[in-house]
Amino acid sequence: MRWFAFLLLLSLPAHAMGPWKDRCLEQDPCVVGDRSYHVKEPDGWDGETPLPVLMHFHGWQRQGTLIVQHGRIAGATRRRGVLLVAPNGLGRSWDFWDPETDDVPFARAVLEDIKTRYPIADDQIFVSGYSWGSNMAWRFVCQDGADVSALMAVSGTLSQDEDCLTAPGEVRQVYGLKDNVLDFPFGPNGEQDNVVRLWREAYDCGEPEAKGDWKQVDFLTLQRTEWNTCATGRVSLDIHPGGHFIPHGWFARQLDELLNRPFSYP
Repeated sequence: MRWFAFLLLLSLPAHAMGPWKDRCLEQDPCVVGDRSYHVKEPDGWDGETPLPVLMHFHGWQRQGTLIVQHGRIAGATRRRGVLLVAPNGLGRSWDFWDPETDDVPFARAVLEDIKTRYPIADDQIFVSGYSWGSNMAWRFVCQDGADVSALMAVSGTLSQDEDCLTAPGEVRQVYGLKDNVLDFPFGPNGEQDNVVRLWREAYDCGEPEAKGDWKQVDFLTLQRTEWNTCATGRVSLDIHPGGHFIPHGWFARQLDELLNRPFSYP
C-alpha cells in the first residue's frame, strides 16, 4: 500500500504535488503576503491542460468569496475551461484613484502566484471587474497590462485623459445608459463612445462599425459597436438601456468570442 501511494504521487501533475497546506480553492483563500485571493477551477479540468485565466476585481463592499460563486461570472468561466481568480480588496474596496496605488503590484503578485499553482496559458490572460472593480481593472491594465489579452469592464472606467503606461490586447466595455451608481460617462456633446475614448486613442483606431443588437436573454438587448481598424488592438462597446448591473450572459458571450467558441448561454 505504501508503494502504491508513492506511485500515485509520482503520477500527479507537478503543480498538484506542492504542500497540501498551500492548497486553496473557492471559499478557502490563497495567501499572497498579507493579502489573499480566491480561485474557481473550470468544470472537468484534467489537472494538466494549461488554463486561460480571468482575474476579476469585485465591486465595492464585496470580496472574492462572492465572485467564485457568482452565476454571471463563475457560471461563465467554469463552463468554458477558464480559471477564475478573484483578489480581495483591502477594506472590501480598491484604490484605483492614481497610478501609485499598492493594488496594482498586489494584483501582479496574484497573477504570478497563480502561475506557481496552475499551468497557465500565458496568451490568454483576461482581466475584468464590475463597478469599482471595473475601475480597478482599468487601472491595472493601464499600469501593468502588457501581458493582458483582454480587458472586460462592466459599469466602470477611469478618466479618459489618463496617461497609461501599458494597454491590453483588446478592450471590451459594457455600460447601462441609466446607471445611477457610476453615471454613464457621456462625452461633452453627449457622445456615447466617450466611455472608451482612452483606448480608441491609445490604439489609434479608425471609424467605428455598428454591429447591431444582440441579447443572451429576452428581456435585455445590448447594442454593439466595434473598432476593428486600429493600428494596434481593438475595442468593443456594448450599451444597454438599464442601470448598474452585470448583464445576464455578458461574460459568457465575451469568453465565447475570445476563445473562438460557439455562442451559448449560460
